[in-house]
Amino acid sequence: MKERVNRRTFLAASAAAGLGLAAAPHLAAETPKFKTQLKKAMIVGRPDEANLKPLKDAGFDGCEASNWKLSPEEAAASRAAAEKLGLRIHSLLYGWANFNSKDAGTVAGNIADVEKAIRACKAYGADALLLVPCRISGMAMPEAWEFQLEFDETTGHLTKVVAGDNAKYKAYLDAHNQAVDGSIAAVKKLIPVAEETRVVIALENVWNNLWVKPEYFKAFVASFENRWVKAYLDLGNHVKYAPTEEWVRALGPLLAKCHVKDYKLKPDGHGGDWARIRDGSINWPVVRKALDDVGYNGWLTVEDSGLSLEEYSKRLDLISAGE
Repeated sequence: MKERVNRRTFLAASAAAGLGLAAAPHLAAETPKFKTQLKKAMIVGRPDEANLKPLKDAGFDGCEASNWKLSPEEAAASRAAAEKLGLRIHSLLYGWANFNSKDAGTVAGNIADVEKAIRACKAYGADALLLVPCRISGMAMPEAWEFQLEFDETTGHLTKVVAGDNAKYKAYLDAHNQAVDGSIAAVKKLIPVAEETRVVIALENVWNNLWVKPEYFKAFVASFENRWVKAYLDLGNHVKYAPTEEWVRALGPLLAKCHVKDYKLKPDGHGGDWARIRDGSINWPVVRKALDDVGYNGWLTVEDSGLSLEEYSKRLDLISAGE
């Protein structure tokens, strides 16, 4: 007489069989170290086949174009060349605008140029335009390690940049707040084009003496309350103000793209100089974890030179692996 196999016996046998499978290294499924995936890119001038083929051969996934003045037909041809190689032109670098100019004609001309660049993005097949709204310089301002910001969350205006008396920095405060106003007004005029083309206006943190702390930059980008305005975080630019991982965690879901470079701080943390990627002061494993924690599934685009494409590809692989 055959024994009757009940559900409990069947499950126990199945579990035992499963343990046997798990013991086989080639059958065991490894738990991924990170939930997110990062793609590798380089900045190129004109993304034609001659410039793109070496990227493909070095193991890159795509590129960031830096020529926004191409005609829509030329940009579409670049897109076709990239797709033929299995690459993606994921973003377009516009760079500096001059939205804080006191000349209305200059500002209007800059807005018109950025609108053209946004449309070029669409032709390239890119989903974001890197934009730097403005910059200020030439007046007394705190050293990077001295900044202690206070700002009005309603207007975005800075009210203090250091502890104590801020009289010394009045010109800086005035210029900064004028830049904030100009940037907000101009970007709002660009949002309809971004919505139409479905291209993100990605505002980058650069050495323009503006928005120099993570929470303040976050507040500025978030103030637009629009899905088509986000942050393009350069992971190396603002190490002198705060560790890179603090910028990542502050921006979180506002992150559209990331540039990759490195910066080596002096032992006292006061100043420093550029370094090759992974040779500077950025704690890349900590930054990788921060990117994973905030759910950044996106591009790492190298903004550096001096190494081979193959070496940059390897270094990005190490960063992606959390090493």
